[in-house]
Amino acid sequence: MDVGSVVKFATFSRALTLLLQAVFNSLIPDHVPDAFSPPHVAEPKCWDSLVEVIFGGLSHWDAEHFLFIAEHGYVYEHNFAFFPLLPLSLRAVAATVFCPLGGLLNFRSRLLLSVVLINSVLFVLNAVTLYSLGRLVLQDRRLAYYSSLLYCITPANVFMAAAYSESLFAFLAFGAMWLLEKGQALTSCFVFALATATRSNGIVSVGFLLYIQFQRCILQARVVGRTAVKLTKFLSYARISFQFVFSAAVGTVVVLLPFGLFQYYGYVTFCKPTMKPELISNALLELSEKKGYRVPDMTRDSPSWCFHQYPLLYSYIQDVYWNVGFLRYYELKQVPNFLLALPVTVLGTAAAWQYCTANPWFCLQLGLIDGKQKDQRGDNPDLKGSDKPASGFYSPKVFVYLVHATVLLAFGVFCMHIQVLTRFLASSSPVLYWFSAHLLQKHEPFYSTDRVEKAASSTQSRTRHARLPTSSDACMTGSEWRILPQNPLTELLLKWAHCSAVTRCLLGYFISYWVLGLVLHCNWLPWT
Repeated sequence: MDVGSVVKFATFSRALTLLLQAVFNSLIPDHVPDAFSPPHVAEPKCWDSLVEVIFGGLSHWDAEHFLFIAEHGYVYEHNFAFFPLLPLSLRAVAATVFCPLGGLLNFRSRLLLSVVLINSVLFVLNAVTLYSLGRLVLQDRRLAYYSSLLYCITPANVFMAAAYSESLFAFLAFGAMWLLEKGQALTSCFVFALATATRSNGIVSVGFLLYIQFQRCILQARVVGRTAVKLTKFLSYARISFQFVFSAAVGTVVVLLPFGLFQYYGYVTFCKPTMKPELISNALLELSEKKGYRVPDMTRDSPSWCFHQYPLLYSYIQDVYWNVGFLRYYELKQVPNFLLALPVTVLGTAAAWQYCTANPWFCLQLGLIDGKQKDQRGDNPDLKGSDKPASGFYSPKVFVYLVHATVLLAFGVFCMHIQVLTRFLASSSPVLYWFSAHLLQKHEPFYSTDRVEKAASSTQSRTRHARLPTSSDACMTGSEWRILPQNPLTELLLKWAHCSAVTRCLLGYFISYWVLGLVLHCNWLPWT
């Protein structure tokens, strides 16, 4: 159970993902959807077609928006639904790391290579960060290890590889959570702010800062209440209250600032335009006229949203372009999309239910009581028999993460396009992986402590003595097979027939979405 094993499996996952998407994109004819598909105005160069064949499957659906913004900027009004940090990162890497390839590849192809580089590196870092975060929060090294391995086969796999912001957002969100657990509140605050510059749901992260600060405020007040005299108590309470209000205010402003600045940029671009359409290329103008896309135009009247009391372009786009709103997606024709989101909905709901029923009194007190609690053990046998705080999924530290995941789940179910719920939760909250690993550990006999630790400790020695696979390997037992990296998760997959029903359902969900996402998304077919 070490970081090296996690890195190895995450790297293997990325390599296999890139290989399969290229194969599926080449073998399966592309669907022609009614989606954003801007013209490629740059002059083609000799290696562009090769890059498109190998990595073209990563540029479909919303990926077209991110690549378009990175290449041309925010030309169309609906482009402002996509936040700027990923396009800026892609542009920076394409203009620096891949600049020497300028004679062979046009800028779009270099952007596509930047997608592969950035998302592949971030994915591996995300697996390591999730492992480190899990060790701090769960207080259970094995469970943290299993969680990071499950992340490597995340059901949101294709979106972690394509030109989407999921990998970048997960890296920033998980990293900020880890920093906060390490006590580096100021640094985590700025990393959360970068997450907000990546995706709009980054603003929800301010809840972590407020909760942790309030929790520390309560603990400090209790210490003062037990030790200080009357006059000193009053002054200490005043100081603690001021520190909390000040830190909460500063943290909130810092995290929300990127969202506010981006909305202001949209307001200035369309409500106070200084550009004439003639400055936009003819091909992009023709697309705007054909599809009805609004472009900045100082010769036309400002759009209606500019005169709202709160002129938020993001809210306007979600309402008008994507019809996002409370219960708007609840139509009979959307039943297939609800079925796509059913597994992650069930997992998220079950996680909240099991945690709350195991820790009812602790949850009623919003997790603000001390760590050592006998009364938080309820009727769950995992929590009895010790005065120490529960470890694993029932750890007191999990509470705030569970609240965060539940809020995102409720918002996704009632207000969003339900099919995006899988990638929405998989890139925003570690709870999906923690709870799934908890279920495996609880229901799978193969995950016994002695056997897992023996397998993990012998991984390095087995790797040193591994030989290249031959045709006879097909007849070997699962434990002797060398193609997959050796870890408890791959051994479970190789012993599928002997796994429990819970394990087969859980891993079946992860693996099927991992593969189906590549097959469908990379060929312009509807997916999550």
